[in-house]
Amino acid sequence: MTSPQPTPYRPIGRIPVLEVSPVVEGGRWPAKATPGEVVPVEATVFREGHDAVNATAVLFGPDRRVHSWAPMDDVAPGLDRFRGFLQPDAEGDWSFRVEAWSDPYATWAHDASIKVPAGQDVELMLTEGARLFVEIITQRLQKRRSRADAELLAQVAAELADTTRPPEARLAMATQQAVREALRRIPLRQQMTPSATYPLRVHRRLALAGSWYEMFPRSEGATQRRDGTWRSGTFVSAAKRLPAIAAMGFDVVYLTPIHPIGTTFRKGRNNTLDAQPGDPGSPYAIGSPEGGHDAIHPDLGTERGFKAFVAEAHANGLEVALDLALQCSPDHPWVTEHPEWFTVRADGTIAYAENPPKKYQDIYPLNFDRDPQGIYAEVLRVVRVWIDRGVTLFRVDNPHTKPLDFWEWLLAQVHATNPEVIFLSEAFTKPAMMQTLARIGFHQSYTYFTWRNTKEEVEEYLAEVGGEQGAVMRPSFWPTTHDILPPYLQAGGVAGFAVRAVLAATGSPTWGIYSGYELVENVPRPGVEEQIDNEKYEYKPRDWSRADDLGIAMLLGRLNEVRRAHPALQQLRNITVHTTTNDQVVAFSRRVRAEHLPAAGRPGATQDDVVLVVVNLDPHQAQESTLLLDLEALGLARPDGTEDQPFFAVHDELSGQTFGWGAHPYVRLDPQQQVAHVLRVDPA
Repeated sequence: MTSPQPTPYRPIGRIPVLEVSPVVEGGRWPAKATPGEVVPVEATVFREGHDAVNATAVLFGPDRRVHSWAPMDDVAPGLDRFRGFLQPDAEGDWSFRVEAWSDPYATWAHDASIKVPAGQDVELMLTEGARLFVEIITQRLQKRRSRADAELLAQVAAELADTTRPPEARLAMATQQAVREALRRIPLRQQMTPSATYPLRVHRRLALAGSWYEMFPRSEGATQRRDGTWRSGTFVSAAKRLPAIAAMGFDVVYLTPIHPIGTTFRKGRNNTLDAQPGDPGSPYAIGSPEGGHDAIHPDLGTERGFKAFVAEAHANGLEVALDLALQCSPDHPWVTEHPEWFTVRADGTIAYAENPPKKYQDIYPLNFDRDPQGIYAEVLRVVRVWIDRGVTLFRVDNPHTKPLDFWEWLLAQVHATNPEVIFLSEAFTKPAMMQTLARIGFHQSYTYFTWRNTKEEVEEYLAEVGGEQGAVMRPSFWPTTHDILPPYLQAGGVAGFAVRAVLAATGSPTWGIYSGYELVENVPRPGVEEQIDNEKYEYKPRDWSRADDLGIAMLLGRLNEVRRAHPALQQLRNITVHTTTNDQVVAFSRRVRAEHLPAAGRPGATQDDVVLVVVNLDPHQAQESTLLLDLEALGLARPDGTEDQPFFAVHDELSGQTFGWGAHPYVRLDPQQQVAHVLRVDPA
């Protein structure tokens, strides 16, 4: 591993460019994006004196050539903070920088707009303006202007020099909005000063936006014999569930570990230490004489059967994710073949996993400080075995309990040969660890969303994950997992499950559910936040016909359908939280401007894609609220700045209803009928 290097000295430059974002540790690691993602770029730009400055964000493709550039706006007047938006269109290692420059047109327009009406230096100001526009129309970039822009700017140059016209008319001609827009598209830049160039790694689209469905393949098709023992489901029986998962619009089917399971200290039902004959054990207690992390549990089938499952998933439009849990049962081959990979206690026994007061006697954790070279190489080999078998995503179990330098190495090795492979970090831990796992290469991360329930908590968290943090840590929102059943869902019933599904599906571009969500499985094991009769320790076949009566499966399918139809819901850093007058009602929107919409998805689109979500957080009672909408965030503010509030139409993508709204609409949501509005906003 190379050691960190100090940031090289860089002169401040003629026009300072400071505090550029998104930049991770001074460029030590790349910021992240996906093709088509709108990337906000910010910098602090200023200069001495009173002359105007401006800035441009420049995007370089993997070939190091300029791909595109975007004008930046001063978004915090007085604080000199500028923002622009870049949009890569292919995977690879891109880069960007900010170029600051003196803006002679803005300086002249400001001064002339004050002096000419006041009768000060009128002809001098207009003559200087004429000279400025001659420079504008003779610059090399004039050839790149549209014909309309070039003709307009040439006309301005001529009229400014025409002393027979009234001064006010000449000034008005030179400062009209069309001229400002033309010079925004291709400005006259002087004393250009670039920032450093920073890395931007562009992963495939599924790294940012997708929907996951978790399942235990051994439960699908499991049957109980007359003597009470069980016959495991197989890859063949589990594959029969794939069409239904695909019909609900999911992109990924995620399998918990499918490896042989140890028998030593095997856990019984509900995590007891008294396993009964036939108890299958936790799939996280990996390894038996039949094999370890590269092996397949014989009850599930063979390697050929697994590949057939993957092929069937692909036929249904699904990719396959696999749990990567780097721990061993006492029966794992590594225990006898590589005892140096484990911690040996003073009494000669191998230390099992503990998180006091919790004990996991059926699991031995790896000790990465003992023969790291051997462990690193073996884990990489195992990952590549599964990639060769068709796995394209890994959900990594507890990565925060393994060394960060190991993950940085492993993820770099896989990226070098298989950049399409995606890693999801399951690290419910301290923010510094979660965010650093993201910095060093994890594509996605589980989040604290599961425990954010109140209006204040939800609003704060949506803004947090959709802010600057989103340049590195892509959130994956899960209402439940096989380990977690939060109190809100224990008491919320069908409506509670619907509320959390809407928030997860619209609050993050990536979300997932654990199998059984459609059946509103919400009975906890006493004293803990997990389900009774937990599937980790037993077979759990389900009667899927019951899902039709509850309506959650239909809601999941509709949410995924809406997500695919709206590019705004496939972005992360485009969220705005709106004010409501009820502490049980939360409202937020996502917007993608027309110029950033994918041409293939919306050919000839001239209208922004805007989705407004309004959710009743109370799963038991109807709630009413007035919404105080941020019209500018919705793209509805009047361009002339007048205070007249527009009327517009909103179409509810869940109910099919259309409403005529203004800036302060009234809503009422009854959880027995509809827990949320997911609204397409259409300007009137």
